[in-house]
Amino acid sequence: MSWKERDKWGWREFILLMILEFGVVIGIIKFFIKPLYSQWFKDELYAGTLMGLTIAIVIIIGVYFIALRPRKLSWREVGIRPFDKKDWKLIILLSLLLLAGAIIVMSLTSLIGNSYENGKTEAIQKNLAIHTIIIAFISAAIISPIYEEIFYRGFLYRWLRTRLGLIAALILSSLIFSIVHIPTYNVMPVNFLSGVIFAWAYERTSSVWPPVIIHGLTNGLMVLLTVTG
Repeated sequence: MSWKERDKWGWREFILLMILEFGVVIGIIKFFIKPLYSQWFKDELYAGTLMGLTIAIVIIIGVYFIALRPRKLSWREVGIRPFDKKDWKLIILLSLLLLAGAIIVMSLTSLIGNSYENGKTEAIQKNLAIHTIIIAFISAAIISPIYEEIFYRGFLYRWLRTRLGLIAALILSSLIFSIVHIPTYNVMPVNFLSGVIFAWAYERTSSVWPPVIIHGLTNGLMVLLTVTG
């Protein structure tokens, strides 16, 4: 059965995973545990990386025990499946589109005083060492793309897509994707654009790996630009 047909989940899985995201990840990890990490490390890069790893573990475990295991479903249900070689053209095209779109959005929002800087970028620039660059790259280009695409595209976008249709799913999943990145308000417009492009990549390829690759490429490039900037 195509993933674009009605999935095997219900409101229970959706509500529980939204509670996990907004209650545990945002309400507890980001606003209570992250400050503890910051106190321990005295460095926003290390604290942010450990927070990202913590969130990744919580989300992956949550998806497995809430959406997959109770219904005896495989990880293919959340998009972990191969994609065609021809999809590389789409991956490259969407990566370039996202980079161009991000530059345009940040340039336009800079007119009202917006900036791309945040705690992580400032921490990298203050301590330009090989190990900090590697840590930042692994966090941004590997850890975040994998768990975020499994959750936001593999589960959330699919759940919305099968019930509300293409356009509503693109908008709502991207909006939620933007909101959960609070308190990095300055990049929320870019996050929304990213969410749309990642979801479209999943829509076209039926696999989360293309959006993971696009996500990883763009995040990794942002890290390198931060280092060279």
